[in-house]
Amino acid sequence: MKFHTFSGETPAEALKLAQRECGENALVISTKQLRKKTISTSALYEVVVAVDEEQLPVQKPEPKTESKYKSGEDVLLSLSEAAKQISQIAQATGDTGSFGSASKAVDKAQNIESIGEIKSEITKLADKIKLIQEMFWEEKAHHRNHLAIPSEFAEIYKLAKTSGMGEDHLENIMNLTLEHMPSRMKNSSETIKRYFQVLLRKLIPVRMETELPKGGKRIMMFVGPTGVGKTTTIAKLAARYSYIQEKRAKVGIITLDTYRIGAVEQLFQYAKMMRLPIEDVVEPNDFNQALSSLSHCDVILIDTVGSSQYDKEKLLKLNTFLQKSDLQIDVNLVLSAGSKLEDLKEIYHNFSFLTIDTLIFTKFDETKVFGTIFSLIYDIDKPVSYFSIGQEVPDDIVPASSDFLVECILDGFEKKRGEHANASK
Repeated sequence: MKFHTFSGETPAEALKLAQRECGENALVISTKQLRKKTISTSALYEVVVAVDEEQLPVQKPEPKTESKYKSGEDVLLSLSEAAKQISQIAQATGDTGSFGSASKAVDKAQNIESIGEIKSEITKLADKIKLIQEMFWEEKAHHRNHLAIPSEFAEIYKLAKTSGMGEDHLENIMNLTLEHMPSRMKNSSETIKRYFQVLLRKLIPVRMETELPKGGKRIMMFVGPTGVGKTTTIAKLAARYSYIQEKRAKVGIITLDTYRIGAVEQLFQYAKMMRLPIEDVVEPNDFNQALSSLSHCDVILIDTVGSSQYDKEKLLKLNTFLQKSDLQIDVNLVLSAGSKLEDLKEIYHNFSFLTIDTLIFTKFDETKVFGTIFSLIYDIDKPVSYFSIGQEVPDDIVPASSDFLVECILDGFEKKRGEHANASK
């Protein structure tokens, strides 16, 4: 065995030098800070590694292209994953012949004869990796609004942050988690993630889909900006209420969107295929007549013209339709899941005078970040009722659930889409 010492201004720099000189099979022996950072001098860290001389990599000439280093948080997550894998290995009691890459370095360091000695060496290595992980985490602390988050929370913090969740919301939820989470659960990234999921679920208001009481009637108006998929959402719900649900309802459709000929034709085609009555309305004075014509229906779905949140004239006309009716109309604001948080907030603010009852989010298949949805709901405290998760009519719509949204935020939609496809078979 041969020992090598490397130093750098950060642990990452010293580790990178060690990896370059000694290869990935080197065993980290110690990591310590030699000098603290001051106004006039930089910090200095020392890393000591051990390696079999036979395992030393052949030196290669430095490439002329600029090296691409991982960010501190990426290295932190890699170390967190390594520590997790080593902990799992350390719990093994029966298999001594198959270990991960980190344990191979330990296996070659000494002729270890017993499982107990192997576990002891792996535990020491895991502790050293955890120490380095904590150094990285502390270095990045000033980028996290000075929020004191333990290093074990690194994985869940980055997942939530990259999901698009608002910084202020993430800080509030992290504080809640740190305040209320039992101490015994804080040492495992898995238990931390489960606790965080439970907390997020409790903060998401959902309007559950319920059956209509006997003799009851439901009138739903769908409003929102242009291009979010209101017409397709109405077609999906019309099919769901009239054909898919166990208790089938009589469904009628009203369209106020006479500005776009294509949208009117599309909705009429859907209604014809499903054999549903449909009325088109141009002026507010004709609205009550259309509602009266569909009075035999249990559910009436009202399509509206797509309006820019800045087009006050169209928005005021929508309000005129609502004021002309004495019936209770549920106003659903339809939003695209891929919109930026600031845009979602502004859209809601400009549509809110219509007295929004619930939110519907579409185009789950067109985005990879869902924390923006959580942040909007968390901000305005309005329930969400449906998620449109794809293009297919009528299959790709599901009743909203906090479980579904939280798993999309932390695990991504691809996994949930696969589960939905399997459940539909």
